[in-house]
Amino acid sequence: MADTAPGDGGSKERLRLWLRLLKCTRGVETELRDRFRREFDTTLPRFDVMAALARFEGGLKMSALSGVLRVSNGNVTGIVDRLAEDGHVVRVQVPGDRRASLVRLTKRGQEEFARQAAAHEAWIAELLSGFGPDEADTLSERFDAVTRADADTDDQPRETGA
Repeated sequence: MADTAPGDGGSKERLRLWLRLLKCTRGVETELRDRFRREFDTTLPRFDVMAALARFEGGLKMSALSGVLRVSNGNVTGIVDRLAEDGHVVRVQVPGDRRASLVRLTKRGQEEFARQAAAHEAWIAELLSGFGPDEADTLSERFDAVTRADADTDDQPRETGA
């Protein structure tokens, strides 16, 4: 990624790019929320929880699940409660730790997630159909580079304005 500075002559263009990305992201997210509600009578956060659990077959502690999703434990608790009521997840006691439990997808939850994930993939393909596969790969790589650069700067000491 090239070094850039606010006064390098491209800052206005980058600001416009950010605003367009934000507008596009919000539009796609709004459409996904609407489609999940209409077609599955569920929410995007419920899908996100199921997606996280699908990646961890052995289950996750609530704190780990919150960390994966980058939300508070309080946000996840209500969603997990509703998924458990619907039979999509189960809480399993952690051996040797009476206070901790793992949350796992049930067989029913795995099947429902598979249905939703297939629809989600098709919706994204439709909503972003203006991007060819090579263009999507290139953009993904560029955004990954931005994310890595941000992670690198998080490790650097910051000056304080004392």
